[in-house]
Amino acid sequence: MIHVIALIIALAFIIIGIVRWKIHPFFVLLLAAIGYGFITGMGVTEIISSVNTGFGSIMGKIGLIIFFGVAIGTILEKSGGAMVIATRMLNWIGEKSIHLAMMITGYLLSVPVFADSAFIIMNSLNKALSDKAKVSYAGTTAALALGLTATHVMVPPTPGPIAAAGILGAELGSVILWGVIVSMLSLVPCYFFATKIASKVKIPITIESSADALHKPKLRLSLLCIVVPIVLIVLKSVFDYPQLNLTTSPVYPVVAFLGEPVIALLIGVLLALLLPEKLDVKVYSSTGWLGDSLLIAAPIILITGAGGIFGAMLQNSGFAELITESFSGMTIGLFFPFLLASCLKTTQGSSTVALITTASIVAPMMPALGLEDPFMKTMTVLAIGAGSTVVSHANDSFFWVLTQLTGMDVKQGNQVHTLGTLTLGISAISIIFLITQVAH
Repeated sequence: MIHVIALIIALAFIIIGIVRWKIHPFFVLLLAAIGYGFITGMGVTEIISSVNTGFGSIMGKIGLIIFFGVAIGTILEKSGGAMVIATRMLNWIGEKSIHLAMMITGYLLSVPVFADSAFIIMNSLNKALSDKAKVSYAGTTAALALGLTATHVMVPPTPGPIAAAGILGAELGSVILWGVIVSMLSLVPCYFFATKIASKVKIPITIESSADALHKPKLRLSLLCIVVPIVLIVLKSVFDYPQLNLTTSPVYPVVAFLGEPVIALLIGVLLALLLPEKLDVKVYSSTGWLGDSLLIAAPIILITGAGGIFGAMLQNSGFAELITESFSGMTIGLFFPFLLASCLKTTQGSSTVALITTASIVAPMMPALGLEDPFMKTMTVLAIGAGSTVVSHANDSFFWVLTQLTGMDVKQGNQVHTLGTLTLGISAISIIFLITQVAH
């Protein structure tokens, strides 16, 4: 029982520390992990070893990947490439299908660009098109926000899913492939929510004139830095698939090297450097765009590392053996990580923190939950992602970005965004469950 009590105390400390005391999640996770170790009777040497190995091993897997992913998004945003992609997407789909256009555009933009930043980029365009098409601004906002959220929590190279995949040992190419499938299907009910329910909320539209940036990168260059890394990672996964026997191919060493996530995303960063009108200190210096990327990525990398420490502490305390005995014969499976991520998301607000913390706690339990095979590891990452959408409300920074930029009050924000994220989360876990039933 001491392990369970210690975990409950640690989780309570994480939630209260972040929500009430406003402590940075890195320090909360680190202190919770150390406190858990002492409560369960671990020795000082074992606790220190868990801190060092937990942080070091997870950083070795995904530290650079997170930074490179953030760098691609930052350059896309600051160079105007993100706006070029968004505008062209809207032209392709058409203003008459503005809800679908905003959802798809948000879906694509949130892969390289943080959901909050992508919403800020898209809001003025969304407002102008809603006004021109004479459709509900609340409905198009819901479509955009849910499109952004879907890939933010389920499709690498977004940092949260990358971190969860690294902690659980899931194959990144598989997470990308299934993440795209699950997130797309999950948005079908969300589309009807945006057009039929959220659209009933009335928000006045005030258009503010602004000058367009003089330099706009070419669409093909803007897309290259997103598409090429994903294609390389997925291609490596295809070559590694045992039934295809492609590992003996003479091109396999090249594919294996280029498709390694850290190399693929580094290539993405290099391609992104083609976007600025001029490659100078404004872009590559420590105070330039790459320096900004490091400032954005650092907290996420540290939080992920603290999650790794928490996971190592649970593993080394014997928690895995306890859970294996306790869950023997139970069929809760994927619903446990989903519900845990939901609780953490709802109580502390950050989807990324919910993803990393849940993955760290669930990692030692995977065999007991029947989730240890490669396919189920992928589904677990997605189940955690689905849980980390449920629900966005007043303790989530994205909630306030959305409401403040659109002029919604808290009640309208709950009607449009909170209910929307609930729809997305339930839709996603239902699809994940059905896929696993068919596959097994």
